[in-house]
Amino acid sequence: MRRLWKHIFGLAVMLFATAAVTEAQVGSASATGHIIAEVIPVFSATETSQLSFGRFSPGPQGGEIVLTPEGNIMVLGSVYTGTGLHNAASFYLTGDSDATFSVTLPEGPVFLTHTRSARTMRVEDWVSIPAHGVGTGVLQNGAQVVYVGATLKVGTLDDNPVGVYTGTYNITFDFN
Repeated sequence: MRRLWKHIFGLAVMLFATAAVTEAQVGSASATGHIIAEVIPVFSATETSQLSFGRFSPGPQGGEIVLTPEGNIMVLGSVYTGTGLHNAASFYLTGDSDATFSVTLPEGPVFLTHTRSARTMRVEDWVSIPAHGVGTGVLQNGAQVVYVGATLKVGTLDDNPVGVYTGTYNITFDFN
């Protein structure tokens, strides 16, 4: 019988110890979590130089003035160049270092309108450096200059009387 009481007592001690261990595991623990956020530069594009075909005079048949993104000019047909400056457009892009971007140029012609009449000239065949298309440019150290050229279609002097012609166009830079 003594043995039985020893076993019962031993069993009771074990149950009590198990209950104590189980109760010791109940409770709470805490830890420190970490948060991170990064502010990156805003992507921006600013026109730094206007597209300018310069001064010229239409001849009897008219013609074209081709202005490359490098700023070179070529005249076709009976157009006579005058004195004055011509230059390609340029845009200064800024943003996240080494980000790639795409250039989208006007798809169709853009019209320049005479400042005193309804006469127009057409600008088409847009080109850029870097070339238009998906992911063609890279913001080296967070900046890049994009140069734009185009072709101006010039009519005769009757079609395009003396004066200033102006217009606007849209160019899109998509940052990838």
